[in-house]
Amino acid sequence: MNKPLLVIAAGGTGGHMFPAQALAEVMLRKGWRVKLTTDARGARYTGGFPHSTEIEQVSSATFARGGKLAKLAVPFRILGGVLSAVVKLRRDRPEVVVGFGGYPTIPAMGAAWVLKLPRMIHEQNGVLGRVNHLFASRVDAVACGTWPTDLPEGVEGVHVGNPVRAAVLERAGSGYIAPGDYPMSILVIGGSQGARILSDTVPSAIASLPSELLRNIRVSHQARDEDGERVAAFYAEHGIAADVQPFFHDVPARMSEAQLVISRSGASSVADISVIGRPSILIPFAAATGDHQTANAKGLVEVGGAIRIPESKLNVASLAEQIALILGNPSGANQMAMAALSVGKPEATRSLVALVEMLASKEE
Repeated sequence: MNKPLLVIAAGGTGGHMFPAQALAEVMLRKGWRVKLTTDARGARYTGGFPHSTEIEQVSSATFARGGKLAKLAVPFRILGGVLSAVVKLRRDRPEVVVGFGGYPTIPAMGAAWVLKLPRMIHEQNGVLGRVNHLFASRVDAVACGTWPTDLPEGVEGVHVGNPVRAAVLERAGSGYIAPGDYPMSILVIGGSQGARILSDTVPSAIASLPSELLRNIRVSHQARDEDGERVAAFYAEHGIAADVQPFFHDVPARMSEAQLVISRSGASSVADISVIGRPSILIPFAAATGDHQTANAKGLVEVGGAIRIPESKLNVASLAEQIALILGNPSGANQMAMAALSVGKPEATRSLVALVEMLASKEE
């Protein structure tokens, strides 16, 4: 008997790829074939996918980059991608197609719509991305990672949460060691490849902490390639033990060992923080579409699991004050960790799998 096929379409950022990976892991264990379609940027994240995932790299077209001529060509490239995907999905017909957002999802989702295949989207953020907004009224189900999600009129969403990778689930609710007079870890993550604003402010903020805190601090700082050298040099000059890398492949392990996480509030980062359960300082990316990173942080902030600092209010002094507030108050930090756990949804992948299986059963 042939294995049922699931086609996953995901754009080229960690926010799209990590939940896609979580779904792939479970569906493969359930005996499905899984085919991932993504672009060159997304291909950087495929090393974490199970080896049995079939990976197809598609050409991505976006209106957000390139000159006038390139943008004029975008509709034709998109149409060509959809027509090519129609041919492929006719030849190897999937039971379900799931899109996680980003321009590289358009060919598979467009083809699924043309062929009337069971299809759904998963939106990680509190505001629909452009591509998911396009397909929201053209799919059989809209799964929402952040609740509430701002949806188009007439579209109903299902709150499943944001699926996290198996490596995160393995550390779900792992014991939190509150700050004290012993080595303490701070994890700094600015999205999948670091964020310049964090590299500009976090090292100085940490360096300005009271000596009784600073002497115990160890830092894992994710910084872009162009920022890494100066960030590492700053920590070294100030005698702060720091591991500075452009990308951490073991974020779940580092997060579970951390007393504090300083992060952007991308959907995957927020999901990891809440499932593992760690106090955090969140700095939403101000230019995010629809200010969705502020929406992503809302749940953690409202229960007291995180402190949110808008970019407009972020400076060395304000950040240092909040770091000291958390690391200098063990019982408060412990309460923040428990509050973060209270909004975590470790069952998100199971809920998404159930939706996939429901759509597949309707096709039978």
